[in-house]
Order: sequence, then structure tokens, then C-alpha cells
Amino acid sequence: MKNECIIGLGEVLWDMLPEGCKIGGAPANFAWHMAQFGYDARAVSAVGKDADGEAILGNFAERGLKAELAQVDYPTGRVEVTLDAEGIPQYRILTDVAWDHIPCTEALRTMARTARCICFGSLAQRSEESRRTITTLLDEAPREALRVFDINLRQQFYSREVVTESLRRCNVLKINDEEAVIVARMLGIASEDICEIAERLRVDYGLRATILTCGSRGSHVFYDGGRSDLTTPKVKVADTVGAGDSFTAGFCAAWLHGCDIATAHARGVAVSAYVCTCEGATPHLPEELTRFE
Repeated sequence: MKNECIIGLGEVLWDMLPEGCKIGGAPANFAWHMAQFGYDARAVSAVGKDADGEAILGNFAERGLKAELAQVDYPTGRVEVTLDAEGIPQYRILTDVAWDHIPCTEALRTMARTARCICFGSLAQRSEESRRTITTLLDEAPREALRVFDINLRQQFYSREVVTESLRRCNVLKINDEEAVIVARMLGIASEDICEIAERLRVDYGLRATILTCGSRGSHVFYDGGRSDLTTPKVKVADTVGAGDSFTAGFCAAWLHGCDIATAHARGVAVSAYVCTCEGATPHLPEELTRFE
């Protein structure tokens, strides 16, 4: 069976933004952007049997985003988002919600066996049930599939065990500068140089690449045989919600298309910069960003 499926695996929720409610969740954002590149992408999560859940299902159907969203007996997830003076989001994430209870079904296991790429994070692994589903699906994925750990450390919702087990299961890590310092301390890496930390994680866990983002200070990709360094474009920022998810999607879309690391890195930067100019995490991308020559 040909491996073509792209999976964003984890939380789906409502971001309660200052300008109104928008659907969010890093894996769902990733799936949305990958679909815009023409991939067979779908979001895998859970919603409640409530109005918020029905609204997410309706929104995904209206936009044509494929999704496997179980409806469970817990409320649909919500995150209260406030923005600082620079448009940087601060989150208050509600607990014991639907995406904490993603069931592991045979249909999902079958889907995972056809995956070309699975993107997951640490947040949805805060609960035992969803963590078990995520690890099972990762273990079912083909060996050659990209397994992207977009770490997304949020509040207190992570642990050393979740981070180390996820690093063992992934082959691509995406991490930001602040998270790199936290993970280094967690794992006993004796360095405060974030680039050195990123390369050490790549080597220690045998990763195909480590992507390190540093906000306005640029980004770096470390891989066997080299590294790619790019500055962050100067744009008029509306907000940065979902910018990292779009970066991951742009990078993965290009790499899966056959682009080299430097080209994939540049596409991730360009997509992320555009998303920063828009309100919310999932704008429609212009054709020049989703087209490959």
C-alpha cells in the first residue's frame, strides 16, 4: 500500500482570541496547511458532543479539511489566548477536555500504517489515554515516514518521560529557543548555547533533522552533513498564533516534495512570515507559497 497520508495528531480546540474564537491546536493547524500544499492531510483528535464540537466538525467540512475527530463524553477543548504588546500569545489551557481522550481505533491504526508523515507534540500527551493513542500510532507508522515532534511545551503540561519517549519515536524535532534551554536542563545537557543543544539532540537521538526557531532572531536546521541558517523576514505582525505550525508544514511539504534542506527551510520561513501577517492560525495561503516549480 502506497504511503501518502499526512497526519496532524493531537489537540484540536477553540482559541479564544481577543478578536473572537478561532479553531486551533498545533496538529490541526499543521494538517490544514499541509492540505493547502496538495497533500492528503487530515487532523486526528477528539471533540465533545456539544455545540463547540459540532462547530469544529462543520468548519472542517466546510473548508474541506479531512479529519478523524471522535466525539467523546468530554467538553470540546478551549484555550484562552491573550496577546502581549508584540503580538506574542499567552495561553490558558483548559484541562480534562475531549482531546485528552482520543480513542485508539483500528481505523486510526490502519491510517497510521499508510502515513508518509505524522506531526505530533507534547501537549496532547498530558493525559494517559491520548498519550497511549499517539505512541501506538507512531509505532504503527512505516519506518521511512517522517515522524515530526513539534514539541510545543505549554505551561506545566509536559514531563521528562514524555519528552524523552517522544524524542525516541521521532526522526525530526522542531523546537524553539526557549524550549531548547528547558529540554537541555531536563536532560542534563551542559550547555547554554541553543545551537549546540539542538545539534546535540539530533546526534543523541539519531534524528534526520532538528529545526530550531528563534523568533525574530532567525531559525536554523541541523542535519547530517550540515546546517541551514536563515534570518526572519521583517513583516507587519498581526499575531504569531500558529506561526510555528505553519513553519513546520511549509518545511515538511517542501522536503516531502523532494526539495533539499535549505530549500525546505526557506519555504517554512516564508510560510510562517505570511501567517504572522494574518489574524489567527489558519489563513488561506497564496499560491506562490504552495506551488513548487
